[in-house]
Amino acid sequence: MSQAAIANRLDRSVDDAVDHVLGPGRAQITLVEYGSYACPYCRAANERIAEVRDRLGERLRYVFRHRPLTGSDLALRAAALVERAQTAEQFWDAHVKLMTRSQVLTEEDLAAVARDLGLVDLDPDRDATEAERAAARVEADIVSSHASGVRFTPTFFINERRYDGAWDESSFLDAMLGTLGHRVRAAALDFASWGPSAGILLLLATILAIALTNSPLGPAFEAFWHREAALSSGDARFGMSIQHWVNDGLLTVFFLVVGLEIKREFTVGHLAGRRSAALPIAGAIGGMVVPAALYVLVLPSGPWSHGWGVPMATDTAFAIAIIVMMGARVPIELRIFLTAAAIVDDIGAIVVVALFYSGKLQLGYLIAALILTGGLAALNRAHVYRVAPYALVGIALWACIYAGGLHATLAGVLLALFIPTRPPADLAALTAQANSIMLAEAAHGGEVLRHGPSTPALRALDAIHDRLESPADRLLRHAGARSSYLVLPLFALANAGVVVAPDVLAGRGTLLLAIMAGLVLGKPLGMLGATALAVRIGVAVKPAEYSWLQLAGASTLAGIGFTMSLFIAGQAFADPGDFAAAKIAVFAASIIAAIAGSALLWMAPGPRSRPD
Repeated sequence: MSQAAIANRLDRSVDDAVDHVLGPGRAQITLVEYGSYACPYCRAANERIAEVRDRLGERLRYVFRHRPLTGSDLALRAAALVERAQTAEQFWDAHVKLMTRSQVLTEEDLAAVARDLGLVDLDPDRDATEAERAAARVEADIVSSHASGVRFTPTFFINERRYDGAWDESSFLDAMLGTLGHRVRAAALDFASWGPSAGILLLLATILAIALTNSPLGPAFEAFWHREAALSSGDARFGMSIQHWVNDGLLTVFFLVVGLEIKREFTVGHLAGRRSAALPIAGAIGGMVVPAALYVLVLPSGPWSHGWGVPMATDTAFAIAIIVMMGARVPIELRIFLTAAAIVDDIGAIVVVALFYSGKLQLGYLIAALILTGGLAALNRAHVYRVAPYALVGIALWACIYAGGLHATLAGVLLALFIPTRPPADLAALTAQANSIMLAEAAHGGEVLRHGPSTPALRALDAIHDRLESPADRLLRHAGARSSYLVLPLFALANAGVVVAPDVLAGRGTLLLAIMAGLVLGKPLGMLGATALAVRIGVAVKPAEYSWLQLAGASTLAGIGFTMSLFIAGQAFADPGDFAAAKIAVFAASIIAAIAGSALLWMAPGPRSRPD
């Protein structure tokens, strides 16, 4: 699924002629701080920076850039004041005085620094010129902070990469010296924050699966996925092939994430309001109905007619990856439309799997599943905010749904519906509580045999941390990454492998045509036609930020089926040869849709340069 990420790189490199720098230009490590003189946390971090500079010496170059507290006139004037310094030495003297002279920045601090800088009884013309220059310098730093993704102060960048770790000396040193653990974590975060990363990883897993299947290792690779893995306790035993553990077990995490995203979109997201939801909902419905209809038109009956659900699905990871890689050519509003439409598409796919691609139903297990679902609802109504009880009931629910004949991954969707949300946290109250705890613990820091915060303090801080985020949001944040970077690539490895040979498609040309027609033609025709109809009858309004041609390009990208298409194909076609042909059809259609959609978006002028 798609994930929005803020910038985590410095927008402009350090320039000794412009920036305020302490340390040699040849230093191995550059630490940039965006801070404010009125920020108490910047004052606290100032001591840590001094400690780190003492430890690293000439290896560290420290840079300070202004990011005055929003709405604080005193902070803005303090920043402009130090910019009036005529030399670097004067600047750093004024900087240290404003950070340390008093516990809270005051007018007296500014007056004292102004006297030190000789800014009393200046020539009015010269004073106005220098004030204007200083204000422009501060404004440039503020603009730079926004471009660099700075959201609070202080924010640090180590060698141009944002540092999100702790501010104590040990953590700073680990990050600056580039320990192996920090380098691995930084590389992982860099990759995850890159918009197309999930799609690229999924593509690499697919290519690897196809390459291994068609190599001399092909038989062993295939045999591995069909090897049984079992759980046993005494005489009780439950086993499935590794492929089934991936498809029925691990993919439940993917469906859990889908369910959480659906819940978020319909509560606080882009589908929360009727006007904002109407256009993507209409597009998604058209993008499901028309591909299925085209498939049935090509294959009205026969052994393959049950596969009409294959061309209904859209793979968000690939589609969003392409849009992100096209940068400013694609308006953010169009990405929002495609993401919201894909969420509705996922709902349709879940319903289709539940109703049409499940096995023989076992009433007893389904009744047990219904009781467990009631248990999840009871936990939610009781305002139980710990995830563990939901997870335990969810595991039992998964087993009952699997044994009941429905597809086990539906347990993930049901679990997502009952994972609780909470009212927004009172950040001011929680901050005051955390500050009081830390101040009390710091007062005892020098006591004999005292090596850290007390256990009650740690418990209280854990409770504060838990309250900052609802269980649903926390689970989505953690499970979303695992779904994108572990579950889906494993699913591709287990299912995307297909032998590329002429005889694979022998006698299956109609099946190939039906799937490709649904994805390549049905998706754009259905989405574009349904959105145009919704706008025409006044149910929805198309945002002015993108043109109809750009919407056609996004609708064409929706023909990239992949993950859900392969999943439904695996349920629809029991014959390995049919499944292999369906995979090739999905791959071919997705490639065509990706190329055609990208071409339309690349060529499409925006609505500002061409009348809509």
